[in-house]
Amino acid sequence: MSNPTRATDLPVVVVGSANADIYVEIDRLPKEGETIAARGGQTLAGGKGANQAACAGRLSHPTYFVGQVGKDAHGSLMKDALSSCGVRLDYLNTVSDPTGHAVVMLQPGGQNSIIIVGGANVSWPILEDGMSCLSANAQQIIREAGIVLLQREVPNSLNLEVAKIARSANVPVILDAGGMEGPIPENLLKCIDIFSPNETELERLTGASTNTIDEVIEAAAKCHEMGVKQVLVKLGEKGSVLVTEGFPPILQPAILAPMVLDTTGAGDTFTAAFAVALVEGNSVAESLRFAAAAASLCIQVKGAIPSMPDRNAVLQLLKSLCSSAD
Repeated sequence: MSNPTRATDLPVVVVGSANADIYVEIDRLPKEGETIAARGGQTLAGGKGANQAACAGRLSHPTYFVGQVGKDAHGSLMKDALSSCGVRLDYLNTVSDPTGHAVVMLQPGGQNSIIIVGGANVSWPILEDGMSCLSANAQQIIREAGIVLLQREVPNSLNLEVAKIARSANVPVILDAGGMEGPIPENLLKCIDIFSPNETELERLTGASTNTIDEVIEAAAKCHEMGVKQVLVKLGEKGSVLVTEGFPPILQPAILAPMVLDTTGAGDTFTAAFAVALVEGNSVAESLRFAAAAASLCIQVKGAIPSMPDRNAVLQLLKSLCSSAD
């Protein structure tokens, strides 16, 4: 893929979670009732919403983050991390609840298991009688976006409100399925443009097997029946596939990394990089390849936000792949 054409500088707006990721490095998961010692640990900025905003910012695209953090050290960590990536924080609320955090149990080979504590991410007020929990300015930046990214680490009611605001202004919305378990409201699925689960999330939502690419495509078709017309399935080392109702699936192989250190944030990197390339006027196929390159770089660095690649690194990787093909 060539340098994204920058056909538009309309901003990426990410509405979602901000978590302090508490990493513990372990050789294996503990058994029930067992205490084990970690090889090491540290606290880094993360959360699916913040990850996606940081990635878009690192790719040098105008990016706003709409979310909530607490009046605590973790909140300061999140603000500093996002600002350092070039993300605009005009619509980031500071609230009395503690900043959300996650315990990331990192095992050899980069695989992880994660436990999330919602905190400020889930303390958005639910207001009735047509009132909004978003400020008028936050609503306006959503209407002015080139694309809006949502995830499932904030209340469904917030995601639905944002999706409705975006749809009223013809702004495309991508919903990442990662985060809370449980069913996704069909009225939310009907208000988004692209639904992006991994194969496990797709299987949980549809009840269909996703062991093969054909099964993944069939399961994605079930999402079409729920109201969402485009399903972008992240398949880890097998790549990704975009299944659009009425069109042939588009497969993107993974760009394999020489070393896998930490897969945390890889899916968020993929989603955000795809959104950036798409809003800059690239084709879907080009955007998928750009996203695959960004994700490949991400998994070679420990931490979610610290691992997000910049635009030059992604373009250099793509250039090297083109040279190898020649």
